[in-house]
Amino acid sequence: RDCKMERIVKANDREYNEKFQYVDNRIHTSKYSILTFLPINLFEQFQRVANAYFLCLLILQLIPEISSLTWFTTIVPLVLVITMTAVKDATDDYFRHKSDNQVNNRQSEVLIDSKLQNEKWMNVKVGDIIKLENNQFVAADLLLLSSSEPHGLCYVETAELDGETNLKVRHALSVTSELGADINRLARFDGIVVCEAPNNKLDKFMGILSWKDSKHSLNNEKIILRGCILRNTSWCFGMVIFAGPDTKLMQNSGKTKFKRTSIDRLMNALVLWIFGFLICLGIILAIGNSIWESQIGDQFRTFLFWNEGEKSSVFSGFLTFWSYIIILNTVVPISLYVSVEVIRLGHSYFINWDRKMYYSRKATPAEARTTTLNEELGQIEYIFSDKTGTLTQNIMTFKRCSINGRIYGKRHSCFLLTKKEPVDFSVKSQVDREFQFFDHNLMESIKMGDPKVHEFLRVLALCHTVMSEENSAGELIYQVQSPDEGALVTAARNFGFIFKSRTPETITIEELGTLVTYQLLAFLDFNNTRKRMSVIVRNPEGQIKLYSKGADTILFEKLHPSNEVLLSLTSDHLSEFAGEGLRTLAIAYRDLDDKYFKEWHKMLEDANAATEERDERIAGLYEEIERDLMLLGATAVEDKLQEGVIETVASLSLANIKIWVLTGDKQETAINIGYACNMLTDDMNDVFVIAGNNAVEVREELR
Repeated sequence: RDCKMERIVKANDREYNEKFQYVDNRIHTSKYSILTFLPINLFEQFQRVANAYFLCLLILQLIPEISSLTWFTTIVPLVLVITMTAVKDATDDYFRHKSDNQVNNRQSEVLIDSKLQNEKWMNVKVGDIIKLENNQFVAADLLLLSSSEPHGLCYVETAELDGETNLKVRHALSVTSELGADINRLARFDGIVVCEAPNNKLDKFMGILSWKDSKHSLNNEKIILRGCILRNTSWCFGMVIFAGPDTKLMQNSGKTKFKRTSIDRLMNALVLWIFGFLICLGIILAIGNSIWESQIGDQFRTFLFWNEGEKSSVFSGFLTFWSYIIILNTVVPISLYVSVEVIRLGHSYFINWDRKMYYSRKATPAEARTTTLNEELGQIEYIFSDKTGTLTQNIMTFKRCSINGRIYGKRHSCFLLTKKEPVDFSVKSQVDREFQFFDHNLMESIKMGDPKVHEFLRVLALCHTVMSEENSAGELIYQVQSPDEGALVTAARNFGFIFKSRTPETITIEELGTLVTYQLLAFLDFNNTRKRMSVIVRNPEGQIKLYSKGADTILFEKLHPSNEVLLSLTSDHLSEFAGEGLRTLAIAYRDLDDKYFKEWHKMLEDANAATEERDERIAGLYEEIERDLMLLGATAVEDKLQEGVIETVASLSLANIKIWVLTGDKQETAINIGYACNMLTDDMNDVFVIAGNNAVEVREELR
């Protein structure tokens, strides 16, 4: 079978897996080894024009006919320069080796011969079963088998992979989660996984586990990647699918390239010009020598009684040319390279010592990780920035909402003029103390039992991926995958619709003091193309409901034609929210009948079991059921700017740096945030909106 197309791994069977010659779990990010250091480093150094020039010079000086200076006048500075650079490169690489060794020698518990044994990471093999404990790094790409949490759930932090600090949930297949922590049963586990070949896609995984005569489809939710950290889970067991260089983390890290700065390139160009100047000088002097030899040299020889045979004046000029090249070698500034290296080294210490780049809250100074690229920092012309979490704090607060055509929540400006009292939630035992909402009408609508308001809050409490747990004081704590979801679930909780717990089959919420358990029939997850998520639940009365939330542009296309009046009202409200820089989502629902849902669910199960075009088929089925929705309203969440963003953007603009910010917000929100953080200013004559969808349209609009 072709290993480039797919991978076959058998659990607890090293012999079986060895015949596929999978790599082990050792990694190396260093550039050189002891044997390759000299040849590779010298090759890189002689790519510098000055070094190559001095090497040629040295060779010329070894030819006695033209040597006008002894060879050690060249070899000493050349060896000095090369040695200094080599020592610096070797030091950089030594630290890479050190960090590799530290990672390769980390310990993990591996199941060998029915016993858990401590094993170095580098000795872990594909197919091994590993035990992970809370706050441990994940050693390789694992298939999650079981965990300490109910229903085989576990939480991982993926900051090393994608920079996101919020926790992600992974869940084991129910057939393997029954293995629990029973070492004997885990040691007898002999499932075979057939999956995709190693690749660098962090958000995709396709495979099938065959065990006990049945097949189970695997997706990204069942996989924990190397580089993640296990959080809030006391232990879990996983089977190694990809190890070492095959892991997704390593597949994403490119080869260490030899980087050149613009000053390096400039110096190379200058040296070439100087070298050209030197050649011209040599040619002029050589021609002069030839003329002198042919006209005066003859008499001079006679005068010296120098009767070696006639010497050609042209050949004499040729030899003199090379002699002059050697004599005038000081024109070429080899020491320039050394000076620049020393300056760079000094600069990197200045960066490390810089008081203004010291972050006192976490006692973190700036750190220059490489000494070869420092001066590029002063020549930055463009900055490309993300918005959420970079310009903003990624801490979301629920500010306003529109339910059934009515706005709840006051505008920003209202707070300043009148000191309004926030709604008092303290009567409820399970509220979030930090949540504030400045409009009492919403509480009144809830108390009066407005069915649309109740349904709206019910969607917020049911349609999400939040996990709940109780801390030692008995308070409800939410583990959120995205801060937006956290803000909406917390808002629903404070208005009396409290999300309590979930299992893979049910979601339990407390509605105004009454516990209600909904049967979770299907979960239609969010992704960047769908831009929406939905849950299908059966309520205690037996009705099947689809609850959906997502980007208004997408959801509004899926609405039933009867929503037209409400749609135009809600659209106006959304534009108002977006104009205040708030992040908006639309909320909708649909009633489903039993027969239709059963047929649809059967098709979904078939699509999940398919190996061909699985994703496309599932997406098609999601599209089909998420239509004819009834609009409930919209939410608006605020994400505050980071401290110092405004000043920073202003300073960067003063330095004439062009800044681009990427955002997935609505256009009005984006423009508002642009003004809020000084990206857009009132001095700008016109703010362009380019709405073209292809290169030709955009070019026309720009023109």
